[in-house]
Amino acid sequence: MTRILIVDDEPTLLATLRFNLQKEGYQVLSAEDGEQAIAIARDTKPDLVILDLMLGELSGFEVCRVLRSETAVPIIILSARGDETDRVVGLEIGADDYVTKPFSMKELVARVRARLRRKESRAAEDETLTTASLAVDIARRAVTKNDKPIFLKPKEYDLLVYLMRNRGKVLSRAQIMQAVWHYDGFDETRTVDVHIGRLRSKIEETPDQPLLILTMRGWGYCFAD
Repeated sequence: MTRILIVDDEPTLLATLRFNLQKEGYQVLSAEDGEQAIAIARDTKPDLVILDLMLGELSGFEVCRVLRSETAVPIIILSARGDETDRVVGLEIGADDYVTKPFSMKELVARVRARLRRKESRAAEDETLTTASLAVDIARRAVTKNDKPIFLKPKEYDLLVYLMRNRGKVLSRAQIMQAVWHYDGFDETRTVDVHIGRLRSKIEETPDQPLLILTMRGWGYCFAD
C-alpha cells in the first residue's frame, strides 16, 4: 500500500487529511513536529510527504532540506504563507510542489496522485532487467548480452521487456499480442511466434534449444525464472 507521511501541528487539519487520503486507499502516517517527521521518514520510507512549514523549533524548510539530502521522496509543502519568496525557497530546497492554505481537498488529492505517478514513471525509467547473460537498460532502451550490445527492433525490444517483467509467468499469445501490439483478435499466433523466433536468435546461446524464452505447448511462452 502506498504510504504517505503528513507533517502538520494542526490536529483538525491532520485528521481531515488523514480521512481523505485513507478514503483514496493510501496508508497514512502523521507527525506533529519536525524531529518526529524526520524520525518517521527515516524509519518507514514513505512514498510521499505532505509537509507544513510552521512546525515550531524545526521548520518545514529545515525538514525539507534534511529529507531531500537523504531521499528522493516527493514532498508537497502546505503553507498559510503564500508569498512568492517562500514558494521559491521551498521549491529551491527540494520540494516538488507548494500548496497554499486554504486549499481544495480535491486539488490536493489530485496533486498527490500526480506526484506519485511521476515517481512511478521515474522508477520505471531507471529500471534495469537482468539475467546471467542479459541486461536491459529501460532508460536507454539498450540491451547487452554478455556485456556486449545487441540490436533489437522496436517490437523485439518491447516483447523482451514484457516477457522479462513477467518472468516465471506463462503468457498466452493473446496476452502477448495485447500487451506488445495492443491488438485484440488479431492473428496473434503467427505474429508472436515469428517475433519470438527472431528474439531467440539474438538472445539465446542456442536458439533451437532455448533456455530463456520457453515454449509452453498449448499455452504460450514463459521467460525462465
